[in-house]
This record gives sequence, structure tokens and C-alpha cells, in this order.
Amino acid sequence: MTEHSTLSLESEAGFKALFEYATVGILVISAEGRIELANPCIEKLFGYKKAELIGQLVEILIPEAFRHNHVHHRDGYFNRPKARPMGYGLSLFARKKDGFEFPVEISLGHYQLDDQEMAVAFVTDITENKRSQEELEARVKERTLELTQSLEREKELSDMKTRFVSMASHEFRTPLSAILSSLSLIDSYSKEEHQEKRKKHIDRIKSSVKNLTSILNDFLMLDKAEQGKLEINKELFDLAEFAGDIIEELNGILKAGQKIIFEQVGERKIFQDKKILRNIFLNLLSNAIKYSPEDKIIRFTIEINHNIVSVQVIDEGIGIPKKEQQNLFGKFYRASNVNNIQGTGLGLNIVKRYVELLDGIVSFTSKQGLGTTFIVKFPQK
Repeated sequence: MTEHSTLSLESEAGFKALFEYATVGILVISAEGRIELANPCIEKLFGYKKAELIGQLVEILIPEAFRHNHVHHRDGYFNRPKARPMGYGLSLFARKKDGFEFPVEISLGHYQLDDQEMAVAFVTDITENKRSQEELEARVKERTLELTQSLEREKELSDMKTRFVSMASHEFRTPLSAILSSLSLIDSYSKEEHQEKRKKHIDRIKSSVKNLTSILNDFLMLDKAEQGKLEINKELFDLAEFAGDIIEELNGILKAGQKIIFEQVGERKIFQDKKILRNIFLNLLSNAIKYSPEDKIIRFTIEINHNIVSVQVIDEGIGIPKKEQQNLFGKFYRASNVNNIQGTGLGLNIVKRYVELLDGIVSFTSKQGLGTTFIVKFPQK
């Protein structure tokens, strides 16, 4: 470009005002790819003085990795010039004098001056826009994840309700039938000599009501656990004495010949939540009773060592099939070999949640037909 042409271009008042005060970078580039004009915003964007840019190839402002290809794109533009955005659909980057690369948007235009083809590039730094977009995308992803989890939770609740209806219709039917039949028979045992038979049916009714209460309690506990409403209330107490009370409570449901053998090793005092421990112990011991045949021993041992409480419940029952053991702590899961033994499939899921509330762990070993050992460990204090 001649000196006369440059003066002629800059003498246009409107162009000069636009050029000097524009808030976007403006470059005028010759067909040879050299920078003919650069406005103050370009100097600010790239860290160059105007004198350092004039006459340089425009590729000085492009990251080195893209310079070679840009020469071909530049030649192609001058062969078929038209106003358009540069790199439509692509992420474009420019390079400052100090080598720092930053995202840009570029719009291209063209005109002729003294029979020379000129290109005008409008350069905008979109670093803040890109950051805002990334933050927005991150928030959208986070919200999408929250909605997905909420939908999964809704689906899980729906599945749980369906399973509850199915389980309740089955599990409630047996005790309710027992209650109705016993009530009917009690009416027929009106004489004094029928006292023993009346007592038998009254005990049967009590047992059935207790079974129904247990099922409902399982659901109430699970619901509280799902909503994070289970609370811990710790107190100091004698764990051996506490375990003895639970064994005495369970003696009423032992099968003929069954026996619970209890052993306490180490210290006796702990500082923990009695209600939570009661539910853990009752669940594990009642399962051992339920899934063991008559005349079998159930071993219940507690050891306190180095501030860790280790509890074992060992039975000689039906055991758990190996291929099903990985699912044992799932909600509503019951092994295929339980046959007609009543249960909700919630007990062990609740046990696991309770143990985790105590910052403990629960594990087990089992062989089908040979019995199961449950091990619970948690801090003494």
C-alpha cells in the first residue's frame, strides 16, 4: 500500500473514528497477508505496538500450530472474498506477543483500494464469554445430574412402593389369616377346660401381631434412612448386659432345641447408640434363628479390643448361595433358598445402614447348607 493510499484511507473522518475508538480489534490486511493497519484495540489485545505489526504477516497473531494452514485459508479467502465469520463452527485462538493464547471470534470483510484487494478482520476476545459459557454448561450439567438423580430416586420410590404392595399382600396375609382363624376358634373354646387351648391361640395372635409390627417397623426405618432422618443418641452402658437382655427377649422365638451361646471378651462398657445397636443385634440374631433348623446352636460373641467392637453372629443354618451373596444387602432381596420362610428382604439393608451410621462395617461369610457368619465392627466410642 502506498503512502498516498494510507493517508487517503485514514483521512476519512468516519472511518478514522470507527477505527480509533472501536471496542473490537480491527486489522486491514493486504492480499499478500501483511498487516497494513491495526487499531489501538489490536495493540491492547495482542500487546504489540503499532509499529511492530505494520508490514508483518498476519500469521504473527496466530498460534504456531495453525500458522501453516492459515496461509492456505488466507489465499483461499482472497480468491473468493466475501463478508463472513471466520472458522464458522470452530473454536478459534489468537496469540499475544508474550505467547499467551486466547479464544477469539473473527469476522471478515473486504474492499478495494487503488485496485488492491484488502481484507478487514474484526477480532473480539471472547475469554470472558467462553468462561461464562463453560460455567453455564457446568451448572447445566450439575442441574441435569440433580434432575437425573431425582428421577432415579422417584423411580426407586415407585419400584419400592410396587414391591411393598407385592410383599405386603403376601407377608401380611399369613399373620392376618392366623389372627382371624385364632379369633374364630377362641369363641368356640368357652369352657374352663379349654383354657390351655385359648392361651395357645392368644399366643398365636400375639406372635402374628408382633410379626406385622416388625414388617411395618422395617418400612418406617427404611423410609427414615432414605430421607437421612436417622439420628444417633450415644450413652455409656454395659454392652454384655445389654446383649443378655436381647438374648432373653429372643428366647421366646427360638425353635425346638435351638440355643444362643453368648460370649463377651475384653471390656464391657461402650459409648454408643443403644437403639441402633438393639436393631442390629435383633436383626442378625432373629435371622440366625429363622434360617436355622431345630436343635442348632447360634453363637453370639462380642470382643472389644483397641477401641474397636467386633460382633459375630454364627449360625448353622441354610446358608446363602454363592452366586447370590453379592446382592444380600440390597433392598427387598431374598435368597432363592429361603423357600416359605417369612421375611421382607429389608432387614440386612437396614443393618448395613445402621452400621454405617456408627462409622462401622458389616461383612459375612457363608456356605449353602453349612451356615452363615455375620461380622460387625464399629468404634467403641
